[in-house]
Amino acid sequence: MEKMFYVVSMAKKLVITSGKGGVGKTTICSGLGYALAGIGYKTMLIDMDFGLNNLDILMGIENKIVYDVIDVLEGKCTPRDALIQDFFEPNLFTFPSTHGFCRIKFGAKELSAIIRELENDFDYILIDCPAGIDGGFRRAVACADDYLVVTTPHISAIRDASKVIDLIKNSNCDSGATINLIINRVRGDLVEDRVTLAPDIISKYLNVRLLGVVPEDDGIVRKDLYELVDRHSNGFGLSMHVISGNIVGDKSDIYDYSKKYRGAIGGIRRRLKRWI
Repeated sequence: MEKMFYVVSMAKKLVITSGKGGVGKTTICSGLGYALAGIGYKTMLIDMDFGLNNLDILMGIENKIVYDVIDVLEGKCTPRDALIQDFFEPNLFTFPSTHGFCRIKFGAKELSAIIRELENDFDYILIDCPAGIDGGFRRAVACADDYLVVTTPHISAIRDASKVIDLIKNSNCDSGATINLIINRVRGDLVEDRVTLAPDIISKYLNVRLLGVVPEDDGIVRKDLYELVDRHSNGFGLSMHVISGNIVGDKSDIYDYSKKYRGAIGGIRRRLKRWI
């Protein structure tokens, strides 16, 4: 695979957040991890949804965990001892969260200390933030340099994303951090028929930069994420590479989610899509 050569002086810490649960935030975190690692960047994923975390399941490491974040916080191991290298991608590592009851109290200060100990080993650290705006959200955003807010074109998801964006702006107004938007599960046929809002309109409404668009794609539930991203085998994999290129190269390319639904042939496809 062709490598990209951009200079990253130290780990860039990106929190991937959303106001509403179920918008695909963890899937996008994993997909971007594979995309960044695949183009030569050493990348770490960390799930901060303690107790309800799904990142380790999505990454297929739930049976490989020896130490998790609680073991690190209790001093039973070092942060490096807890890291799990991906089976498919040697540049990708996951820092395990915990499914059990948190036996000790901790906050952003303790989690930031763990990340600081690891950040010199990586180019990118992707932080999967809990949905909502409670303490878990605040711990996660306090550990990040920049923010990727994930939403879908649904009105409720957009409304909740707006609340999260306002919270980030109010709590980090002097930090110089950037907020970028990723819109997931976009159906090009519905956008062309003006049934749902177009991504650029959503971006203007939320007043944040549109970093990427991820199309609705049933292939995600049928194949491993690594295969989708590594082989560029569907819209999800292709969009992950476009977004990762925007992250490392400071570009503004957007995956063409509606290409096959434009023109005369596209109109036929749109009608067939509604009937299926």
